[in-house]
Amino acid sequence: MRPIWTIAKREILSFFVSPIAYVVLLAWMLFSGISFYYLWSWYATQVARNASQNPLSAFFGGSLLFFMPLLVFAPVMTMRLLAEERRSGTIESLLTAPISPLQVVLGKYLAALVFWATLWLPTLLYVWLTSRFGDVDPGVLAATYLGVFGIGLHYMAIGLLMSAVSRNQIVASVLTFLVLGMLFAIGLAEFFVEDEATRNIFQYISLWSHMEAFAKGIVDSRFIVYDLSLTLLALLLAVLAVSSRRRHA
Repeated sequence: MRPIWTIAKREILSFFVSPIAYVVLLAWMLFSGISFYYLWSWYATQVARNASQNPLSAFFGGSLLFFMPLLVFAPVMTMRLLAEERRSGTIESLLTAPISPLQVVLGKYLAALVFWATLWLPTLLYVWLTSRFGDVDPGVLAATYLGVFGIGLHYMAIGLLMSAVSRNQIVASVLTFLVLGMLFAIGLAEFFVEDEATRNIFQYISLWSHMEAFAKGIVDSRFIVYDLSLTLLALLLAVLAVSSRRRHA
């Protein structure tokens, strides 16, 4: 456990002493703040509103304003995890150290989850603002953040995998964007197919349905299983990629 934490701590420190961390956080805060303001203004001007919805539920997965930026921010946060090690030439010393590929991957992944949690920490301000002018159900709020964490689990794992198989950060970022974008696009097919059985399949992998359920306080175990399955698959492939690299180090 100590090697995993050591790698994670090293990665976290190197991330937050670099300008990219603050550029990403500033860009995310600006975009999310503008999105929340837009949604709040829209709901405030509605005479007849759906009582089951509010700016928070719309912000957390109720529009493309939630999903589209994540397709950009997730690759940026994960592209340097292993690809940067190759660029700087430190990958050989890391792989020849007395630690296993699994520990390397888990350490990097733990750091990526810290990045993901940091990204969402400022959104607690929107929860506080909403609570000042309306009711916020703690159970629904907890389910919402559970859904966000579930997305982060497999988004960060896929980003780590792409960083493990890429030789530079740009390639890792592009590959992560393509894979995440493909998964998101496939999930949207639920809105276009008419056959109910087929629609249920697409709904199972749809992030839109994922967050729509969690933002209403519904903890659907199917989506949790989906998140965990993708996460474990991506991490397994990342371990295999690192192991292969270690044999040739």
